Amino acid sequence: MIHVGIGYDIHPLVEGRRLVIGGVEIPHPKGLAGHSDADVLMHAICDAILGALGEPDIGHFFKNTDPRWSNAASKLFLQEAARQVQFHQGRLVNIDATVIAEAPKIAPHLQKMKVNIAEALGLNLRRVGIKATTNERLGAIGREEGIAAMAVASVDLPE
Repeated sequence: MIHVGIGYDIHPLVEGRRLVIGGVEIPHPKGLAGHSDADVLMHAICDAILGALGEPDIGHFFKNTDPRWSNAASKLFLQEAARQVQFHQGRLVNIDATVIAEAPKIAPHLQKMKVNIAEALGLNLRRVGIKATTNERLGAIGREEGIAAMAVASVDLPE
């Protein structure tokens, strides 16, 4: 039976941090604030997968108060989400996600992001969809104060 989960994440842009989205370091004067590498795309995908499994969100598995996860690569979180799918005797069917950022331009990095995410999840590249959009200069994202991502995951689980 196919189960679907939704994930969303947002982080503020701050000086003094690297900007990592989808496992790709993107040249930009600001990076995303967070306990780990603050990769909004990977975090949203994790939450989507965990939601499809009926599990709690990423913070349940990787607490932002645990020093083990300080500056950790979010690829580790995706790999754990994939392990959770196996634990539930499921099969990850596909991922679809959107990064919402006014700047920098995300489109030039989408293919590498897809590769990183597919590898971390053990998925065929064709089963990972990633898009980018702006917020049309509206709100905090439009003012370049932060970057967000949303994702949907489908998981085939036994009944």
